[in-house]
Amino acid sequence: MAAPLELSCWGGGWGLPSVHSESLVVMAYAKFSGAPLKVNVIDKTWRGSRGDVPILTTEDNIVSQPAKILNFLRKQKYNADCELSAKQGADTLAYIALLEEKLLPAVLHTFWVENDNYFTVTKPWFASRIPFPLSLILPGRMSRGALNRILLTRGEPPLYHVNEVEAKIYRDAKECLNLLSNRLGTSQFFFGDTPSTLDAYVFGFLAPLYKVHFPKVHLQEHLKQLSNLCRLCDDILNSYFRHGPVAFSSMNRNQ
Repeated sequence: MAAPLELSCWGGGWGLPSVHSESLVVMAYAKFSGAPLKVNVIDKTWRGSRGDVPILTTEDNIVSQPAKILNFLRKQKYNADCELSAKQGADTLAYIALLEEKLLPAVLHTFWVENDNYFTVTKPWFASRIPFPLSLILPGRMSRGALNRILLTRGEPPLYHVNEVEAKIYRDAKECLNLLSNRLGTSQFFFGDTPSTLDAYVFGFLAPLYKVHFPKVHLQEHLKQLSNLCRLCDDILNSYFRHGPVAFSSMNRNQ
């Protein structure tokens, strides 16, 4: 019998199995590849000090970061890309790099830096799911981490401050969404009728932006104008997550 695969991650809301993009990437890939994950969502029993999830735990391994987790699953013969050509594999890597450079900063800004969104939606949601006194500390730490990540990728001299890069962040994100929409076209998934790694990444990055109810919605409004990307998110939710995330548990390992 294969060793159990347990994924520690943030939980769901707004019809999503997780509101956390990187957790969603792994959960979607597991669905596409048939990996039998047991999902342990962070709750009041959590004893971690950081929000560094998702984390995949097996009998012999602890793996973090989506790319490393997906590579681990592929080595365990759970491969959602086995039917892709070499060119499609190269395109997958190029589009994932584009997502991380052009779209992720805007997603992070929407959740963690935009004040109205952070104080009315993001902070209360995350704080309600972690134990006191960590609930007073961790959301702010995650917000600062998101800001640092944005500045690391987009804060090129002389644009060192987030206010100076905000316009560029959202301009780049909208261009990225337009490119994704054009690439998807009328296809069910990015490479035909079967979902792959790229679909998992696009779903993970877009679904929270699409579904979470924010007071400031400028990027969300642009996404909702791209009906094929919204349809992709809805189709994945309806086809793969109608009955829950993967195999669900509210009890979490100590991290």
